[in-house]
Amino acid sequence: MQHAEKVENNKNNQNTILDRVNIPTDIKSLDDTEIKELANNVRNHMIGSVAQTGGHLGAGLGVVELTTAIHAVFDTPKDKLIWDVGHQCYPHKILTGRKGGMTTIRKGGGLSGFTKRKESEYDDFGAGHSSTSISAGLGMAVSRDLQGNDNNVIAVIGDGSISAGMAYEAMNNAGDIKSRMLVILNDNDMSIAPPTGAMSRYLTNLVSGKHYNNVREMAKKATSILPEALQKAAARAEETARAALGGGTLFEEMGFYYIGPVDGHNMDHLLPILRNIRDSEQDRPVLLHVVTQKGKGYAPAENSADKMHGVATFDVVTGKQNKPIANAPSFTRVFADQLVNEAKIDDKIVGITAAMPGGTGMDVFGGTYPKRMFDVGIAEQHAVTFAAGLAADGMKPFCAIYSTFLQRGYDQVVHDVCIQNLPVRFILDRAGLVGADGSTHAGAFDTAYLGCLPNMMLMAPSDESELSRMVTTAAQYDEGPCALRFPRGNGYGVKIDANAPAIEVGKGRIVREGKNIAILSFGGRLQECLEAADILKTRNINLTIADARFAKPLDENLIRDLAQNHDALITIEEGSIGGFGSFVLEFLSRDGLLDGDLKVRTMHLPDIYQDQDKPDLQYKQAGLDAAAIVEKVLELNN
Repeated sequence: MQHAEKVENNKNNQNTILDRVNIPTDIKSLDDTEIKELANNVRNHMIGSVAQTGGHLGAGLGVVELTTAIHAVFDTPKDKLIWDVGHQCYPHKILTGRKGGMTTIRKGGGLSGFTKRKESEYDDFGAGHSSTSISAGLGMAVSRDLQGNDNNVIAVIGDGSISAGMAYEAMNNAGDIKSRMLVILNDNDMSIAPPTGAMSRYLTNLVSGKHYNNVREMAKKATSILPEALQKAAARAEETARAALGGGTLFEEMGFYYIGPVDGHNMDHLLPILRNIRDSEQDRPVLLHVVTQKGKGYAPAENSADKMHGVATFDVVTGKQNKPIANAPSFTRVFADQLVNEAKIDDKIVGITAAMPGGTGMDVFGGTYPKRMFDVGIAEQHAVTFAAGLAADGMKPFCAIYSTFLQRGYDQVVHDVCIQNLPVRFILDRAGLVGADGSTHAGAFDTAYLGCLPNMMLMAPSDESELSRMVTTAAQYDEGPCALRFPRGNGYGVKIDANAPAIEVGKGRIVREGKNIAILSFGGRLQECLEAADILKTRNINLTIADARFAKPLDENLIRDLAQNHDALITIEEGSIGGFGSFVLEFLSRDGLLDGDLKVRTMHLPDIYQDQDKPDLQYKQAGLDAAAIVEKVLELNN
């Protein structure tokens, strides 16, 4: 509470050091005491901004001192700085010319919530998914060496992100190449959800190990009697206590010079260590292990279970978020509840997620069936093949991964699941556009990238009742792999019957009978189709509206009937080109239904990466709202 009051008071103080700092070069004139105060200013500015906009809070608060120290010591943007994932980059944005725009973050036309190359020369690498920073940083380091340049390369990665296989691949390669770069491991013992796995335990043991801490305390006592200059040198050496104590052995074996653990909030440690690394002549990569606290410096975040990772707008003093009351459950919750219902009657059902139990609803399943729920960490490739192994031995795995995150496990979907025709159930949350998270999290491509795979069954609900039935369908489907995609957000208030029967695979439905023009919807655009139909009815245009339900297998009888009994057919979907509409066109062509006078139009997401905005505005920009449907029908009706 005291800190929150300080944030409020500082709003009226126009004489902060941050007022004098617009870009990192402005920090170079500050002494270390002023740099510490600058970090406090950055934290206050971030809290005040995110309170107005919502967004990612806890992760950024945890790296305020680290971010400030990096920009104070290194010469960005000449020195390359890569942030893994990017949701902790708000302090970085504040210090790199964007502090005045922080109240636009994640809004249409405003700042991205992640690093973005076209937004700033200080954003050296864009990121919305994790575990890419070391690979990208190594690429930049090698490029520097090949071009004969001398700049530094710094990659910041979290303890959750470093658990992913890609990070190990990069470290293994970096240790072999021995190109000079700095990897900063930000160890806050928490990603979005508590990190899982052996790496998390290794880091925890490393930081809390009795031998390390005993030696550290002895070193402090021994050096206290030394002259000041030697005390500083000894303090720096103390922070590098590693191999003899067991600390950093894994990283040393991979070819890195390990330093740490270091208190990531102590500028008296961070600044001299970073300067030493900058000025050293190491001929191999360095890994600096810093320990931070997610949500640091803001009591409501520190006391929150998720450290206020992602927040709505909130009251700065209390931390209370301004979350609207939903009139209907989220699609995620509908899925989770129905999966629990199915698991009650089928003990072979197991749940898998990759570090997103809350986001995918698997926390609900895990709360009921903890022994049947597996969070594998940020490891989508492993999650898919792990699920394949379970399926191969007779279990019924539900592998719940965001649509965009499953892209990271695509090879495993092809080789380990589809070629072997194993009944893995893929649950793709966040299918379609996702609002403030923008292009990195928009599930635009899954219909196209899954629908082209032999053996894959692919379905999408038009409302929450259909979703509930499709979970039942997936639970009963053992013929091969299937995928169920559904959008982010709340349902429409449709009544759900948890005991409703499964849907016949490949069977769509007619929702409204009309004539002349038919619309075939796949997924969540059905409500917009019905709204458009109501508008057009006032103009004496009566549409036939059909819900495809399945992109694969297609309901060929339904499509044939629509084509033969209407003058025009429109398909609509919340996905990219090459998806459902393309599958329908292929069938129409193969069946000879395009040889006559039938007019066919496909409506899908535009062939671009759409920036963040409110979902309704995104779909309007994409030409997939009711107004766009009306316009398309009127074109065909002329």
